Amino acid sequence: MATFMLMTKLSPDITAQMKNRAEVGRAWLEQVKKKCPEVKFLAHYGLLGPFDFCDIYEAPDAETAAKVSMISLSNGALQAESWMAIPYKRIVELATEI
Repeated sequence: MATFMLMTKLSPDITAQMKNRAEVGRAWLEQVKKKCPEVKFLAHYGLLGPFDFCDIYEAPDAETAAKVSMISLSNGALQAESWMAIPYKRIVELATEI
């Protein structure tokens, strides 16, 4: 399984309803679990910056990661990007090969 980071920026109408954030977040997570049962979430963070949330998760491939992003977009995210994350140790190993 590959590790991905889902970077999410909420739409203004969703951020105006932050009191419902827990409920909306649970509904989103249930959709991901139903449509992408192979995804395993490792961590969830709220951010202060250009994105509102970061979810770190494992998925079998980039297509599954794309589905996770699309589910976020269909639930009111203004922007949702899934970035592949490679452990630092592996980056160092790869660097020795070039």
